[in-house]
Amino acid sequence: MEVGIGLPNAVRGVDRTGIVEWARLAEQAGFSTLGTIDRMVYPNYESFIALAAAAAVTERIGLATDILIAPLRPTPLFAKQAATIDSLSGGRLTLGLAVGGRQDDFEASGVDFHKRGRIFEQQLSEMTAVWKGEGGVGPPPPNGRPRLLIGGSSDVAFRRAARHADGWTMGGGPPDKFAEARQKLDAAWSAAGRKTKPHTMALFYFALGENAQHDARRSLGDYYSFLGDMADQIVQGAAKDADTVGQYLSAFESAGADEVICFPTSADPSQVELLAAAALR
Repeated sequence: MEVGIGLPNAVRGVDRTGIVEWARLAEQAGFSTLGTIDRMVYPNYESFIALAAAAAVTERIGLATDILIAPLRPTPLFAKQAATIDSLSGGRLTLGLAVGGRQDDFEASGVDFHKRGRIFEQQLSEMTAVWKGEGGVGPPPPNGRPRLLIGGSSDVAFRRAARHADGWTMGGGPPDKFAEARQKLDAAWSAAGRKTKPHTMALFYFALGENAQHDARRSLGDYYSFLGDMADQIVQGAAKDADTVGQYLSAFESAGADEVICFPTSADPSQVELLAAAALR
């Protein structure tokens, strides 16, 4: 199983160092992928722009949106943006997409929240045409298209992954839930007649060092405040020491994950070294 690290693009107070220097350190440490989290109504760095900055200062490490809220964006534009990053990075982009669940994000974008599923279905067909060069939107991605993963835990999400994508990503939750979801994904994959194995990705949050509890509560408590009491569960579920990081990774590997992205709750680049010591030992 591969181990990636998230960019702190959604951690309050992140600056250039938290993207550019973080990306350099992550590649040097040996992580498989740099991931981003997506929101509209939040003071985060935009996912594609953060990944473009990371791509410019790295050569090997993968780049992943985990996930990007596709219906918030016009299809030709975000398909072209994805193709551009994939091309400039030498084919390193994994495009994780989902419908999103925050109504305020859709209101700010002028998109009907209740039509997001239908919009997403149409986008999944239209972006393929863009990547094939139809309409002259281009540029064509190096490998035909970026690796495409679908996020979400509903049955329709698994069917979308089987019809349109290379696999599926779980946007949060414990390893036992991943194992249950993997069974549904495999069933949808088989029903769609897919012969290749789906690529699967999971994530968890981490906060390491002497300020771990404070960092987790400040960052995750704020980001997930709209969930009420559930936000505290997310804070408590973050890995706050090396042993817990190792336990999470081992459990996800046993559950069948191909890659796990560890997302930070602090923008301090020292977190990269701390995670590498815990996860890549």
